[in-house]
Amino acid sequence: MAVRAVRGATQVDNNAREEILDATAELVAEVLYRNALTPDDVISIVFTATPDLTAEFPAYAARKMGLTDVPLMCATEIAVPGAMPRVLRLLAHVDTERARSDIRHCYLRGAAALRTDLPK
Repeated sequence: MAVRAVRGATQVDNNAREEILDATAELVAEVLYRNALTPDDVISIVFTATPDLTAEFPAYAARKMGLTDVPLMCATEIAVPGAMPRVLRLLAHVDTERARSDIRHCYLRGAAALRTDLPK
């Protein structure tokens, strides 16, 4: 079994607690689904949020999904002028048999524009 990293991002419409929780849960679920992973395969997840998202910790959504024994961390994304606003990102480290080239990164909602090179 190899350790692989999976990236993902999503965009929310507003700095609202429920929107952050819903979008984060959708992103985590899609990362797991696209890569045929279970919660037991997840080693850790680092979440970042753009500086305009402060209403809730994205990691709380993962905890609510049952990832209670997975190390989770949140950080603020750097404030680059002109960067897409209201974006949540994740970097998940997972145990998987998949080759690095078979990992499916997930860019959802408005954040799909960040990585138009990736298969859907």
